[in-house]
Amino acid sequence: MTKIFLLLIPPAIWLAGCGEAPREKPVASSLPIAVSTVAAAIERWPSIYEATGTVRARTSAVISAKLMGYVHDVKVQAGDRVREGQSLVTLDPRELDAGSRRAEAAREEVRTAVPEADSAVAAAKANLDLAQVTFGRMQDLFQKKSISNQESDEASAKLKVAQAAYEMARARRVQLNSKLAQVEQEVRSAEVARSYADVLAPFAGVVTAKSVDPGSLALPGTPLLIIEREGAYRLEAPVEESRLAAIRVGQPVSVTLDSADRTIEARVSEIVPAVDAASRTYTVKIDLPALPSLRSGVFGRAAFPLGGRPVLSIPAASVAERGQLQSVLVADQGVARTRLITAGQKVKDRVEVLSGLTAGEKVIFPVPQGLSDGARVEVRP
Repeated sequence: MTKIFLLLIPPAIWLAGCGEAPREKPVASSLPIAVSTVAAAIERWPSIYEATGTVRARTSAVISAKLMGYVHDVKVQAGDRVREGQSLVTLDPRELDAGSRRAEAAREEVRTAVPEADSAVAAAKANLDLAQVTFGRMQDLFQKKSISNQESDEASAKLKVAQAAYEMARARRVQLNSKLAQVEQEVRSAEVARSYADVLAPFAGVVTAKSVDPGSLALPGTPLLIIEREGAYRLEAPVEESRLAAIRVGQPVSVTLDSADRTIEARVSEIVPAVDAASRTYTVKIDLPALPSLRSGVFGRAAFPLGGRPVLSIPAASVAERGQLQSVLVADQGVARTRLITAGQKVKDRVEVLSGLTAGEKVIFPVPQGLSDGARVEVRP
């Protein structure tokens, strides 16, 4: 007869095994790793308001023609450096040259008429002198009853005619002087207009935009080029209306520029008093030092200090990032434990801890290579 043996497991033992809570990761039995720790500390940090803005040149000029004409030549391209007074664009000068020649011809015509007018004045003066002498003689004869009244009247009339002719000659000469001054002004105006055919750089800088090509019709006020002065840039950042009271001209500001990959110290140079009705912001202008990598349009962030606040901070280098997760290793009773944290603002080499740590906890820093959660550690000073 076959015997069947049943292994009976006590129900209490079976249930206890099924309901056992997960245990912490066992501590490695290897020798402890020597580590150094830094206590998470409460520090008073400046309260920072950050505003994003755009770098723009302090001095920028939109170059346009002062008169209408077809573009003959464009001598620069975008990105070219130019010096003050350098020729940038030339317009077709033929019509302007014709105007200059007409003005010069009119001036020569008036100049050639001057000697003739002077001769006319001299002749009229000679006739006047003769008429005066003759009239004087006739008056003497008339008093002696040697001539008739008619002869005396004729002498007086000739004197008046000579005087009128002289005055007329002089008036014509004065008119000629006025005409000469007028044509001189026309010549100068033509020369100035002719100079407008050569568009010059108002200052030394860099051409940042070009919107003209040879053959284009240039119109007064239509942009041809844009020039910016090098080495003079500023960050223009919109600031919320509620924050403006804490910002003042001359205030130090930390500016971070992505293109330069650095933070620089600057100062507020101007606060535009008008508010933008759409965004309810004011424009704050911050002068920047000369940097070779600065260009208009560069993105930047300005950090305005607005007082102080208490924060829990640890060394920024002690934080490990894996994707969206941030963690640190803490020394807990001789064992390294991983703590997930939420990091906040970073200032220099320290970072704010928003959650995951409490003040006084020992954060392992620097983290030895290969140290992981659950490893035995020995804290050394």
